[in-house]
Amino acid sequence: MPELPEVETIRIKLKNYLEGKRLIGIDIKDNKIIDGDVKKILQHKITDVKRFGKGLVFQFDNNIALATHIKLTGQFIYRGPENKDINVDSKLVGRLPSKFTRVIFQFNDKSTLFFNDIRKFAWMKIVPTQQLNSLSFFKQLGPEPFKDLTFEYFKHIITTSNSAIKSLIMNQKKIAGIGNIYANDALFLAKIHPQRKAKTLTDEEIKKLYDSIFFVLKKGLENNGATEMNYVNPDGQPGNYQKHFLVYGKEGKPCPVCHTLIKKIKVGGRGTYFCPKCQK
Repeated sequence: MPELPEVETIRIKLKNYLEGKRLIGIDIKDNKIIDGDVKKILQHKITDVKRFGKGLVFQFDNNIALATHIKLTGQFIYRGPENKDINVDSKLVGRLPSKFTRVIFQFNDKSTLFFNDIRKFAWMKIVPTQQLNSLSFFKQLGPEPFKDLTFEYFKHIITTSNSAIKSLIMNQKKIAGIGNIYANDALFLAKIHPQRKAKTLTDEEIKKLYDSIFFVLKKGLENNGATEMNYVNPDGQPGNYQKHFLVYGKEGKPCPVCHTLIKKIKVGGRGTYFCPKCQK
């Protein structure tokens, strides 16, 4: 599932492309994806595109918001005058629209935003802006890196939890935005075994993990996210962080530090990669 760097990459592009544009048409191919009255956003301008954890919010000039979560395979693909010379990745996106296109948004400058979703897990909700925090997804989110995740809070949740450290830092109610890819790489960088009970970490290890989380997320942002399955940015292009994975997805390959073979186990039901020598 796309994580903070991927969703933030999408947000930045969409904000640049859509801010100030008027939505003049919506072609809904799958009625199950949108909850709410689409008439409330038609003929209104987008004033901002925000991100909360792994969720996106399109803010309109009438204090109505379109909240969405792209889940596993969602893609926002923008085609307009700003990116007419950029070709979408034919393998990851294909034709536009396609049989996987669920919603098509049309704007006053003849630009178009396609939303594709192969697995159909994504959702969109149209609500008054003041009600965003009442949506279950948003009201349960913990603080997130680059916004309000302080070291003091981070240390508190670790020292008071008996969960496996990897499960803890992926818990969106505790910390928003961190998923499987960046949790694996951050724990490797901090030299912490993913199955360690959180409260057994020393103060030094906690600080190292805190810094490592910011490091790998920043690296992900610099590379426009990671394309593992279907993720593309709104230009229809893949990210590049997969070229910089430290241990994620590298079972059986040598550790980049000690050359011990990377192992894969399950932690909290998720595939987990680690170096059995470096991570303690």
